[in-house]
Amino acid sequence: MKNNNSLSVLTNGILKENPVLVLVLGTCPTLATTTTVSGAIGMGLAALVVLLCSNIFISLLRKIIPETMRIPCYIVIIAGFVTVVKMLVQAFFPGLYEVLGVYLDLITVNCIILGRAEMFANKNTVVVSALDGIGMGLGFTLALGAMATVREVFGAASFAGIAIPLLEEYKIEFLTKAPGGLLVYGLLIALVYALTKGCAPVKKSFSCSGCANASTCRMGECANREKEGNN
Repeated sequence: MKNNNSLSVLTNGILKENPVLVLVLGTCPTLATTTTVSGAIGMGLAALVVLLCSNIFISLLRKIIPETMRIPCYIVIIAGFVTVVKMLVQAFFPGLYEVLGVYLDLITVNCIILGRAEMFANKNTVVVSALDGIGMGLGFTLALGAMATVREVFGAASFAGIAIPLLEEYKIEFLTKAPGGLLVYGLLIALVYALTKGCAPVKKSFSCSGCANASTCRMGECANREKEGNN
């Protein structure tokens, strides 16, 4: 039973609870870095490493971190790992570093990573938190890779920078633009919903109470006051 639970934690983030296509998190880097497959995979792997390391570290310290200081502590921990990953990418993959630019730094405040720290790593053991980090990271990477493949192949007639001559005359440059990215994003969300109907969690409310970051946002305070007023 324990092995089944571990496998479920690892695989949930890939499709059933995919952070991009089901939970609809990390939209900004998703749209910005999926114009090329290489950039998308690079962003996904960078986020996976940060997510894995931060989940492990936060789980290790979950009983030490004061309740009132947990969000600032999470950000410091995540920022530390982001800095290490950024330096490694800059040193060994300068081309990828130029492509990703500021979006590497923005991994620090990626709501997927902060959300998993608050909702999962803060409440579970190191091993389970590591599996969650790997699963969510893989789901993020695969979602970005799938979206980038559609946008680059049909929008730029290339794959990972390699030209596809047969598609050159039929490429749809609209797909490489922001509106095209939103279109592909919406179509992939619809596809995943169709594939997982009845299995994936459906968000029925978009109020602050359903947000993993509500505790750090003034909107959350407003929602709580409104709820107390209604009671």
